[in-house]
Amino acid sequence: MKRGKRYAEAAKNIDRTKLYDADEAISLVKKSAVAKFDETVEAHIRLGVDGRHADQQVRGAVVLPHGTGKTVKVLVFAKGDKVAEAEAAGADFVGGDELIPKIQNEGWLDFDVVVATPDMMGVVGRLGRVLGPKGLMPNPKAGTVTMDVTKAVADIKAGKIEYRLDKSNIIHVPVGKASFSEEQLNDNFNTLMEAINKAKPASLKGQYLKSITLTSTMGPGVKLNTVKFA
Repeated sequence: MKRGKRYAEAAKNIDRTKLYDADEAISLVKKSAVAKFDETVEAHIRLGVDGRHADQQVRGAVVLPHGTGKTVKVLVFAKGDKVAEAEAAGADFVGGDELIPKIQNEGWLDFDVVVATPDMMGVVGRLGRVLGPKGLMPNPKAGTVTMDVTKAVADIKAGKIEYRLDKSNIIHVPVGKASFSEEQLNDNFNTLMEAINKAKPASLKGQYLKSITLTSTMGPGVKLNTVKFA
């Protein structure tokens, strides 16, 4: 894969054989984010679990103290008095059955997170084939299936992110923007790592954290020393 000059220049500052401490890694990632837009800083965490086994699934959500730097659009499936509650909480879209054809047939996906009250999951379930592959299906573990729509919407707007394993047992999540201060990125990253450590499956034998890499959208990856987080 051919890389541009900016990437090559940024990569010169990073020792590929070294495992960095978080603060040093964050500093390097910020310096290597030289694109003309505000790059997202991402964490890629490889775990020593086997996600094919139900008892080794790692999934949850955490509110980053400084948010993600992204404006998140929230869709809430609700009915009755929960509709007004969701609107008052700041949900961008609120509805029920009438949204099914819009999403299914018209391909409307102008939202980032879906929240649903438990009594609406029968309706939302019909959208599984559309929302599932995009990681948008509401889930109790992520706090997106709940009667407390006020808290759910407030948390998401404040910077709540969901983490889950991909097929290679890696978690990919944003921890902020390159324009954030090093302290803000550190706070967000440490909060994320605390949550992932707490989610360690009880049945796991062996090493939990295999590798951690921090990177910006267009920049090179910086590998971290996992011992500090074990």
